Amino acid sequence: MSFDQLLQAHCQRIEGAPMTETEIHDQLGVLPDWKFRNGQIQRVYAFRDYFDTMAFVNALAWIAHREDHHPDLGVHFNRCAVAFNTHTVGGISHNDFICAAKADALYAQRPFV
Repeated sequence: MSFDQLLQAHCQRIEGAPMTETEIHDQLGVLPDWKFRNGQIQRVYAFRDYFDTMAFVNALAWIAHREDHHPDLGVHFNRCAVAFNTHTVGGISHNDFICAAKADALYAQRPFV
C-alpha cells in the first residue's frame, strides 16, 4: 500500500498468518524511518522537550484508541520510541503499517516543535 492508502485505511480485526519478512520489508519501503526488529516495526521520534514529547504521545494515544491498535511506547524527555506488532497474528500485519503511517503523519504536522 502507498503512504496515502495507509493514511486512508483503518485497522481491521485480523487473524491468521502474519506478513512474511519479504512483505514487511517491501512495505517498509513506504515508511523509510521504520525498522523491523524483534518481531516489531519500530521508530524513534525526536522532540524539543518533555512537553512536546508528551503532546505527541497523547495525540498518538488518541489515534491508537480510534484504530483499536495500540503501540508499545518508550517515553523519554525529548524522544518517544514507538513499536507496533499484531498480537492476534503473532507478528506484523497491515494494521501495524496503517498506524505507523498515521504516527508519521502526526509527527510531520509538527505541532509539538
